[in-house]
Amino acid sequence: MSRAPKRGQGRAPRASVKDRPGRWHLLLRRQRRLVRPALGLGFAAMVVLLLAALVEQGASSGVLGSLHARIAGWGAGAGLTVRHIEIKDRANTPPGALARALGVHIGEPMLGFSVAAARKRIEALAWVDHATVERRLPDTVVVQLQERRPFAIWQHDGKFVLIDRKGQVVAGQDVAAFGDLPLVVGAGAPEAAAHLLDALTARPALAAHVLAAVRVGQRRWNLLMKNRTHVLLPEGHVDAALDRLMALDQAHQLLERPLLAIDMRLPDRLVLRPRPAPQPDGTQTGRAPAGAPAPGRKPA
Repeated sequence: MSRAPKRGQGRAPRASVKDRPGRWHLLLRRQRRLVRPALGLGFAAMVVLLLAALVEQGASSGVLGSLHARIAGWGAGAGLTVRHIEIKDRANTPPGALARALGVHIGEPMLGFSVAAARKRIEALAWVDHATVERRLPDTVVVQLQERRPFAIWQHDGKFVLIDRKGQVVAGQDVAAFGDLPLVVGAGAPEAAAHLLDALTARPALAAHVLAAVRVGQRRWNLLMKNRTHVLLPEGHVDAALDRLMALDQAHQLLERPLLAIDMRLPDRLVLRPRPAPQPDGTQTGRAPAGAPAPGRKPA
């Protein structure tokens, strides 16, 4: 004899409040649906960038060039086009020359140019010592410059150019804008200028008298003073010679005298050559020390 089922038997158990998904669980479930497409797009962008980098570093064959162009086109179709170009720390580099060296313009594909090649072209510019070029997705190219600092004006073969502290030529145009820089003259002057000019900077009272520093035989310096006196410095021991010259000037006003030359090449001897009396026609017969190129007038 079968028994009747008890009340409540055979029915599905009711879901309790504890079994219902919580508010945070539902929120995370919704966010997951939103994030998945973005992750997929980001992964696709990473793949495109990786392929572009591999092609860019590979050989410049026709096949790789065609693949690079296709990748750039895919990136542009996904919205990776140049909308902003940021140039940082540019002071003296000509903007037109910099733009040509960069080789990318607004509206072009972000993946359509070589970052390494652009950096190499920019660093070939005379004013640029170091540069970095970056792609910042989705639409910005950033160029960071480290420019050479003009250190002196170099006169050689009748021309004036700017040089940096290392002696490298920075520019041959617009030199007049840097007329306050010291003037160095002669072959070998750029490479040796830093030590002498630093020594003069440390002695401002003496530097105020100097018109130009002339390199002689690529071995030593002559100083042309503003009163047209030539100071012949020894080979080496420049600091000691400058200290001696300052002491003589303080004690005897040596740099105020009408001298053609002050010869300090020998450590135990000082030779003073007076300026000859002017001729009846007003000309001077004295000449600059032998072997020293004559400084010209700085561009003004």
